[in-house]
Amino acid sequence: MAYQDQYKNCSWVPFETLENFMKDALIGAGIPAEDAQVVSDVLIESDKRGIDSHGIGRLKPIYIDRIDAGIMNTETKIDVLKDEKGVAVLDGNNGMGHVVSKKAMEMAIEKAKEFGIGMVAVRNSTHYGIAGYYPLMAIKEGMVGITGTNARPSIAPTFGVENMLGTNPLTFGMPTDEEFPFVIDCATSVSQRGKIESYARAGKELPEGWVIGRDGKGRTDTDQILVDLTKGQAALTPVGGIGETTGGYKGFGWATVVEILSAALQNGSYLKDLNGFDADGKKIPILLGHFFIAINPKMFMGKELFKSVAGAICRDLRNSEVAPGEERIYTAGEKEWLAWQYRKEHGCPVPEVLQKQMIELRDRYGLDYKFDFE
Repeated sequence: MAYQDQYKNCSWVPFETLENFMKDALIGAGIPAEDAQVVSDVLIESDKRGIDSHGIGRLKPIYIDRIDAGIMNTETKIDVLKDEKGVAVLDGNNGMGHVVSKKAMEMAIEKAKEFGIGMVAVRNSTHYGIAGYYPLMAIKEGMVGITGTNARPSIAPTFGVENMLGTNPLTFGMPTDEEFPFVIDCATSVSQRGKIESYARAGKELPEGWVIGRDGKGRTDTDQILVDLTKGQAALTPVGGIGETTGGYKGFGWATVVEILSAALQNGSYLKDLNGFDADGKKIPILLGHFFIAINPKMFMGKELFKSVAGAICRDLRNSEVAPGEERIYTAGEKEWLAWQYRKEHGCPVPEVLQKQMIELRDRYGLDYKFDFE
C-alpha cells in the first residue's frame, strides 16, 4: 500500500500553514507569542514525523479546551527550585508543559556539556506534547536524550482493572552515523489515548487487547471507551497485555519507573492525584511531572565513535533475516524519518474532524486563513 493511501479521507495542508495557524490560535487563546511558538513547534514536529496522535489533533481538545476550562495557565511561570552541578528541579506552575520542558532539556544539555550528564526534573507541569521532541534536542547537540512523564491515570496494574498509572512514555533518542537517529518514543501501555482518538475519528473499533473493562475482559468499542477511560470504567493495558502470560508485568513495571521518576525526585503529584477531577466531579488542573536526561558521548569514548557503533547496531538489526511474508525490518525512528520524506513534499494529512476544529478556531479568534479544504 502506498503511504498516502492510508489518508484517503484527509486534506493535505502545508506545514508552514499548519504551524502558523496553531501559533496564531494559541495566541488567540491567550498564550504569549514566544510561548505559542514553542508549543506549535512541538506540535508540528509530531505531524512532521507521522505521529498524528500528538500534533494538530491535540491543539483544541488538550490545550485550548483546558485553557477554556480554567485548568491550565496561559502564561508559564518557571521557578528554579534547585540548580546544582549536574541536576536541577523546576516548577512549571501549571503553565504550558512544552515551554517548561524545553527549558528543562536545554538545562540538561548544558549540564551534560560540563559534567558529561545532566538531569532536570519538573513538577506542576502539564501535557508536554510529543515526548520525542526533547531527546531530539539532545541529538542535535550530538548527545543521548532521555525523557519520561507521568499522565492522567489510564493503565491498570497487572492483575488489576482500575486505571492507576498514566501512559507514561519512557523515551530515548540517540545520534547515529545514518541520515536519521534512533528514537524510541512510545507509551508503556499497549496503546495510548491519542491513538484511540485517531481510531474514533476514523470510525474504527480498537484491536483486541488494548483496553480492559472492569469485568476483566477486553473491550473494542472505541467511542464508549474514550468516555469510560475518563470515568474509570475502562483501563489501558500495559505493554505485554493482560496478565503475565505475554509479559504484561514488564509494561506495568516500566510505567511505574516513569511514575516514580516523575514524582519522587521533584516532590510532585502522582497516580490518582492526576485524574483531573475533584471529589465533586469538577475539573481541576492535571499537574504532571517530567524528567529529562542528556548524556554527552564526548565525555566517554567520543561522539563519532558512539554514532558509528549506534549506526552499525541499527544496520545489523535491519539486515538480519526477515520473517516470511514481511518486506523488511525497521529500527526505531526510521518510520518517522520515512514519513517525513513524504510529508515534507506534501504537507500534513488533516481529516474532516480536525478540519472542522480548525475552521471553528479560525472563526472564533478572527484569524486570516482560507483553507484549501473549505
